[in-house]
Amino acid sequence: MSPRFPRRPPFRLRRHPAAWHRQQPTWRDASPALIDAALKRAQARAGGNWYVLGPSAAVGTNIGYGATVEGTEIVAWRGADGALVAGPGACPHLGAALAQAPVRCGTLVCPWHGLTLNGAPFAGWHPYPAHDDGILAWVRLDEHGGEEPLDNPPVPAARPAAGGSLTAVYTGTGVCRPEDIIANRLDPWHGAWFHPYSFTDLKVLDDGAESDVLTVRVSFKVAGRVVVPVTAEFTAPGPRTVLMTITQGEGTGSVVETHATPLGAGSDGRPRTRVTEAVIATSARTGFGFARAAAPLLRPLMRRAAGRLWQDDLAYAERRWELRSTGRFPG
Repeated sequence: MSPRFPRRPPFRLRRHPAAWHRQQPTWRDASPALIDAALKRAQARAGGNWYVLGPSAAVGTNIGYGATVEGTEIVAWRGADGALVAGPGACPHLGAALAQAPVRCGTLVCPWHGLTLNGAPFAGWHPYPAHDDGILAWVRLDEHGGEEPLDNPPVPAARPAAGGSLTAVYTGTGVCRPEDIIANRLDPWHGAWFHPYSFTDLKVLDDGAESDVLTVRVSFKVAGRVVVPVTAEFTAPGPRTVLMTITQGEGTGSVVETHATPLGAGSDGRPRTRVTEAVIATSARTGFGFARAAAPLLRPLMRRAAGRLWQDDLAYAERRWELRSTGRFPG
């Protein structure tokens, strides 16, 4: 399992697998106070007023990419030099929606009357600071964040090199607040119980109370009794981000970044939060080069696997928000 011995098969055969209902209960270890303390530490970290807009690949050169952050309409596109541009999503002339507006030679063209925006201030329209880290697109909204602005978002430094990794990005939306998403990620104890189709034999080695790093040993299910055991660490580098890094086992160095972006209230008055999760996989095995070559085929499968997990985890986050909003949350 060590990267020094990449030829060793990553798979293991569980000899005496326990039935789901016979696995060791984790509710005693999953202390509400412990999870809340980790959440508060995450929320206290500097985010610099940066929010994830979506996957970098979603912002193209031909059409405006629309998003909403805390009720603020935003449009993003690529300038003539390919750089990310972002600003208010309403035309300064008569308020036309600029999402899906055509982009020609780096200039956004309003579909109502042809007003053009090249990313510079014009007619009351002012761009927002934007950043493309190669995987995700970010925007800085100082009027919403209320923090000391940072020149760049707190992008995790532990990402594998782009030339040796395989990346896929999942997005989903839930009726909750960002803190409900982050609390879900800071509760690894639910993994083997709530996601039995993906995880088994989960054990929390360090609850993070002293180290501020949650360390987990878990096996990913492949088929039947065949599993891939790994050790992973969970950290929260920012108030709306949780990073999972595989530190031992197959794919050592691979990371999963989970970002929560508040969208604002929906038509029913309830809050919406978008999850943007980047899976950045790497491996020391020779055959991983073939996986990278097959990236166009593998990315949909990676997104589908993430989506299955988030179907459950969004339900967790939504339930947490429902209980909190009605004063029934027991934590």
